[in-house]
Amino acid sequence: MFAKKKFLFVFTLMVSLSLGVGYAENKEEAKEEADINKISKAFGHLIGKNLDSLGFEFNMADVIKGIEDSLAGKESPMNENECVQAISLVQEEAFQKLAQENLEKADQFMVENGKEDGMIQLEGNKLQCKIEHEGDGAVVEKYFSPVIRYSGKFLDGKVFGASQEDELVALDEVIPGFSKGIVGMKEGEKRTIYIHPDLGYGTSGYLPPNSLLVFDIELVKANATPQEEESMTTIPSEDAKEIAADGEEAVR
Repeated sequence: MFAKKKFLFVFTLMVSLSLGVGYAENKEEAKEEADINKISKAFGHLIGKNLDSLGFEFNMADVIKGIEDSLAGKESPMNENECVQAISLVQEEAFQKLAQENLEKADQFMVENGKEDGMIQLEGNKLQCKIEHEGDGAVVEKYFSPVIRYSGKFLDGKVFGASQEDELVALDEVIPGFSKGIVGMKEGEKRTIYIHPDLGYGTSGYLPPNSLLVFDIELVKANATPQEEESMTTIPSEDAKEIAADGEEAVR
């Protein structure tokens, strides 16, 4: 999970800083320029930001107490391996709880959303769409590589990904809900598609588990030519998503 990578980052950060302390202490100029109060507060923010990303809430009073005890030379209630294993267990429990909550929200939303005027059921309570603007050009078929503009968001409206320009997408390489939601669109058409996690990422990937996804899509071209495919920007792959520092995903 993305949270576990964040956890490893915190430990790596601590080790890196501890190795660099001696070097910094030997630099008189660095001592003179450093604002230790500002650095201390910034370091606290850095730790807090990464702790917050682990998927569950720490008892911050005990975190602070642990830091104070460590500086005082007192023994930790767990060794590092025990701590890592315990955090992994709590993460997994929190992950499963969130996955179940999100799945229930997705199920309920799709039932209610399906009753909205103009809503089209592409796959019963798993994939729905609403045409915002009719198109009149060529129609997207199953194995096409359409050129689109899109934005993706969660149920709460938070955007997790969006095209910066016209982008090419191979329909046989994206999540099922996205592919099925585009097939049948006409050039110039704009539609909103609602993807249940069963046709999305489910509990895999870097988005919150069992997230229901909402995409606003504009079809620029139904199928790109081979020459256009070579020159155009494509939607990021899994490798590209893994590099992204903020954990945002496209649709692949």
